[in-house]
Amino acid sequence: MPERPSLPAAILGLLLACGVALGGYWIGNGLLRARAADRFVTVRGLSERDAPADLVLWPIVFTVTADDLGTLHQRLGQGVAKIRAFLEPQFGPAEIGVAAPRITDREAQGGYIQGIDLERFVAEGAVTLRTADIDAARAAMARSNALVKQGVALIRSYEYQTQYMFTGLEAIKPEMIAEATRDARRAAQQFAEDSGSRVGAIRHATQGYFNIADRDPFSPEQKSIRVVTTIQFFLVDD
Repeated sequence: MPERPSLPAAILGLLLACGVALGGYWIGNGLLRARAADRFVTVRGLSERDAPADLVLWPIVFTVTADDLGTLHQRLGQGVAKIRAFLEPQFGPAEIGVAAPRITDREAQGGYIQGIDLERFVAEGAVTLRTADIDAARAAMARSNALVKQGVALIRSYEYQTQYMFTGLEAIKPEMIAEATRDARRAAQQFAEDSGSRVGAIRHATQGYFNIADRDPFSPEQKSIRVVTTIQFFLVDD
């Protein structure tokens, strides 16, 4: 007759069997959780809106000429004074700035010929208006011919361009991010319905850059603001 196993050996065998069973359960359960964690969808959400510019930079650029630097400096000062007088009834001193002039010596550049009725020195001056009063600035631009009538030779400069800006992004950023997130969740919901599941928590999210551009080429004072977010949502089985 075979020997019956001792009680300690039987208990040890039972514990080993239980350990193997529990280990198998936890491994299987862990694999299920890992598989569930791998189920996610990556979508993009969009938020965009139009907003009026709240700051304008208007460089008023003009030129003067003279045969000597003293006269040139005097004429520059006269031009700046006329532009200031044009702006100051509507805008404060802090909104008006004067840039250093750019002076060209035609003789030094080989473009000055004795006997030709051209003054030797050419100076380009600029007075810049920086204001949040967009309507007043646009009205002043429409009346800028009054400066020409006073003898101010206004020019169009590719270096000094009128700029309309929107500076209130921080105030609307949280709302736009929330809107983009809702838009992304709607897209994820469509994926979830197609796969017979539902949208779970956010796995990973990346906020895109805010882009502020002119709404169109003919109304730069109106801005289009846009942000795209990239979000990963877990997909959960019902």
